[in-house]
Parts: sequence; structure tokens; C-alpha cells
Amino acid sequence: MRKPELGLAALVLGLGIFVLAGTADVRAAGATFGLGPRFFPILVGSAMIVVGVFYVIDVLRGGRGDPEESEDVDSSARADWKTVLMVAVVFVGFALLLDLLGWIIAAALLFFGIAYALGARGLARLGAVSIALSVLTYLVFVKGLGVTLPGGLLAGVI
Repeated sequence: MRKPELGLAALVLGLGIFVLAGTADVRAAGATFGLGPRFFPILVGSAMIVVGVFYVIDVLRGGRGDPEESEDVDSSARADWKTVLMVAVVFVGFALLLDLLGWIIAAALLFFGIAYALGARGLARLGAVSIALSVLTYLVFVKGLGVTLPGGLLAGVI
């Protein structure tokens, strides 16, 4: 039995239980599409529990993951810490700016920053796609699912 794999299996199972337990406190009316803010967390939490249970069973029966094998993977390559740091800074910036700027602006900066850190270029196109994604996600969650997201600087405009 491999302890790291059993630990990961237990972590997935535990996170699923945590998500479902956290979702139990959410109280809101159904939204336009009939799906409330509890739908997706319940779906994800349930899926994590199912995957976690099967993963625990697999590890206890002797299953284990195979080492990474791919023609695109160099297992001897060093980690790209510059990219990891850039992604971490973008996420922290998003968390700090979300309430101040609101979802649409902060999420556009998040999408832009992550894509740029991961190698996307063409700044005008990247900016346009980032803005479109942030507006689309805002509309789906706020108008479609009835979830409240911070309006920030654009409160009252959209």
C-alpha cells in the first residue's frame, strides 16, 4: 500500500465532504434557470466523494499511479518558478482587488494575468477575451443563478 496515494485519495474524499457540508448552510431562492447557488457545489462535492471512495478502494486493493510518461514531459526538467510566482501573484492580487474593483474588472485582470503568465501573447486579443469571459461569468452567475458577486466600480452599471 502506498501512503502518498492513500493520502491523496483521503484528501479528495475529505474535500468532497467539506464542500457538501459548506453547501448545507447556503440559503437562497431558485434562480431564473431553476438552478440555485447550491446546485454546482452539490454536484462537485458529490462527484468528489464518489471519486474519493473509488480512489481509496483502488489504493487499498493495490492500485497505484504510473509515473508520468509522455513525449511532451521531461521529468528531469526543473520547475519554472518564475511562472509559479507570477500565477501566485495574480491570484493574490485578484483576492485583494475583488471587493474594491468588483468581479468584472478583477476577473478580467485574473484571466489576463494567468493567460499571460502561462505564455499567451497578443495583448489586444488577450484583453478582449478576458473581458468577455469576466462579463459572461458575471451574467451567468448573477442573472442566471442568482449568485451575488461584488459589483465594485461597475455597481449599478451592469
